[in-house]
Amino acid sequence: MKFAVNNKVALVTGANRGIGRAIVESLIKHGVKKVYAAARKPDSIDPLVEQHGGRIIPLQIDMNKPDTITAAAESAGDVELVVNNAGILENASPLSENAIQALENEFNVNVFGLLRMAQAFAPVLKKNGGGAFVQLNSVASIKCFADFATYSASKAAAYSLTQGLRDKLKEQGTFVLSVHPGPIDTDMIAKAGLKDMAQPVTLVSEGIIRALEAGDFHLFPDDMAQSIWGQYENFARNIVNVDLMAE
Repeated sequence: MKFAVNNKVALVTGANRGIGRAIVESLIKHGVKKVYAAARKPDSIDPLVEQHGGRIIPLQIDMNKPDTITAAAESAGDVELVVNNAGILENASPLSENAIQALENEFNVNVFGLLRMAQAFAPVLKKNGGGAFVQLNSVASIKCFADFATYSASKAAAYSLTQGLRDKLKEQGTFVLSVHPGPIDTDMIAKAGLKDMAQPVTLVSEGIIRALEAGDFHLFPDDMAQSIWGQYENFARNIVNVDLMAE
């Protein structure tokens, strides 16, 4: 299943900065008709509106407030592409004093937020012909990094759910893409102390466009991600991408 973004209507969560803003810019560049740019504070989208005018529609989505997700699905009824980019990272190892609270926070946004987005927008995508659903996961969904173990656990759960969404949403003609960046030049990576390793956000945003057009389920966009993909690809193609329940 392949998906071309040209002349489509898209929605991007966490669109006000970092990877989310870069995704909005790439979608506009590649001919998207309109982008619902979602953030916790819609006025943070103003710079994108100033730059692109009426092609950007600010929208409130706060992953900690489920009502904002259902309201967004009701008001953005013409969406054909959903990019669930919003996420949080807490610097917590398994032995950190804040580990349990960090895990709860990350699961609420990174995992339950994904479920809420999928459940709210699956009917919208179905109504509009199927479309595509993109989930921003991480290389941490495959390899746990001890200093960010709670984040890794949340992304591993999100990746598992993304696989389930792929299998269920294909029944309505919705294409699902799972994105697994390594360190990308964002505020989140700076907070994690990995800025020296960070690569440009456009590797992710432009990679998403190409992966959608190619019909790929996985995208590993940067150098670290590609190194991990080199080892993981065989397993992914022979296990993750295969229906093991089929006779």
